[in-house]
Amino acid sequence: MIRRAAAALSLLAALTLPPAARAEVPVGIRVVRASKQGPAQIDPRLADLKRQISPLAYVRWEQVSEKKADLKLGKTEFVELPGGDSVGVTLQEHRGNTLTLEVAITQRNTQSRVTVEKGQRIVHGVSPEKGGEAVFIVLSGFIKLSRMTP
Repeated sequence: MIRRAAAALSLLAALTLPPAARAEVPVGIRVVRASKQGPAQIDPRLADLKRQISPLAYVRWEQVSEKKADLKLGKTEFVELPGGDSVGVTLQEHRGNTLTLEVAITQRNTQSRVTVEKGQRIVHGVSPEKGGEAVFIVLSGFIKLSRMTP
């Protein structure tokens, strides 16, 4: 009896969720290290971000890693940061061409939410500056599978 009720509730939830909420959404997550020291240089893999990162106080930009995650509502994908911390990226909301993602750094007990639209990239700081260096993640929603490495 309990199993039937649980199965019925699960089916009801699946049927009442909009298709966008049930579907996986491809999200790109890049880890980027920035420094205020050394000669000015932007990693060629970050060329698409040049207009966003050039105004910032950092002169050297290096892509550390890149990951494609297929996220469903409530699903978290973890990425490692330089220095051993990790960041969890969770899909909180999916409406049309807009995603709301939660970015959580468990070691520092910090969380923030960002909203990204199709074709948009968000550069989000995930570590405090230390010795003239900081770490950022770049979030892109609805990425094409061929653009990212798994």
